[in-house]
Amino acid sequence: MLSYCTNVHPAEDLDGILRQLDAYAVPVRERLGQDRLGVGLWLAAEVAAGLAADRESRRRLAAELSARGLVVQTLNAFPYGGFHADVVKHAVYVPKWTDAARLRYTLDCVTVLADLLPADAAYGSISTLPLGWREPWGPSHDLRAGIAFEEVTRVLRTALARHEQPIRLAVEPEPGCVLDTVADAVTWLADRVEPEYVGLCLDTCHLAVSFADPAETVARIRAAGLDVVKVQASAALHVEDPGTEDARAALAEFAEPRYLHQVRELTGTGDVLAADDLPEALDRLPARGPWRVHFHVPLHASPEPPLTSTTGVLRDAVAALAEGGGPLPHVEVETYTWNVLPAAQRQDLADGIADELRWARARLLSQEVRT
Repeated sequence: MLSYCTNVHPAEDLDGILRQLDAYAVPVRERLGQDRLGVGLWLAAEVAAGLAADRESRRRLAAELSARGLVVQTLNAFPYGGFHADVVKHAVYVPKWTDAARLRYTLDCVTVLADLLPADAAYGSISTLPLGWREPWGPSHDLRAGIAFEEVTRVLRTALARHEQPIRLAVEPEPGCVLDTVADAVTWLADRVEPEYVGLCLDTCHLAVSFADPAETVARIRAAGLDVVKVQASAALHVEDPGTEDARAALAEFAEPRYLHQVRELTGTGDVLAADDLPEALDRLPARGPWRVHFHVPLHASPEPPLTSTTGVLRDAVAALAEGGGPLPHVEVETYTWNVLPAAQRQDLADGIADELRWARARLLSQEVRT
């Protein structure tokens, strides 16, 4: 099912979540003319804990979603809380998978999702961060994270026995993190997890920033015996010649203070140079090869030249996943950056989400859509 992620209009209590769904999700469904709309819920840790502890609250949420024609098959459990604070930056990677709070939050999300899944869902998915930011990290961190994943797997196995619908954890590689690339994630996961319960979330903005080939990436995942459990349909900024005055002026408009916007530069020898944020890249990368910037831009609206977006990477990744037939994994549009886009590129949020979902339906899921 095609969904959009509600971290674009977050709330951190249940009543606030319902108000946000009324303000945005219901109008999006109506603009699309659909009886049912997929939403990928983001629940802050405190909300998830409250719902997990109170089955009546979970039943209420399920009933409220159904009354609005909203269907939940996936949760985004990457941000722990405060995702739209004035400054998020590195805080989004806390707590790491070495912290018991991360495990508790994820298990709470498992409990909640088990009671929200519609009867016709093949499975539920929960995306999570790639262990944490890369520093500090060493063998002892690997050990503690591995033990946490063993506990998640035990709970997922138990949830399947109770509810007859599998829930699967989807690890989302991101530039700058311990699992920076899909290749890193495959290496770390392959010998540690049970693929029936743990796989990958393929965020196609992150994939594009790494300059990895989409078809080769999908082949690598499959060769390791792992699955793509969830696709976050997203696009990065691309600039072919970042050294020009026009390009640098255009990029500077995206250098905003809330989120981290990692940058990668592809050299003529095929190496990839890294900067952890866009202002840093503008200061110190050589700008002799193309750049890709971790800034989720709307799928349906390319930025003004000389900037472009990497929707081609998204389309190639979905095409690779579709090869061989069978259903696609969950596809969730995740453009959480509407409120920090340059002013000229913003639009009414419900209109923008609806436009992105129309784009995704037409260009990604023309043969696979199930609503």
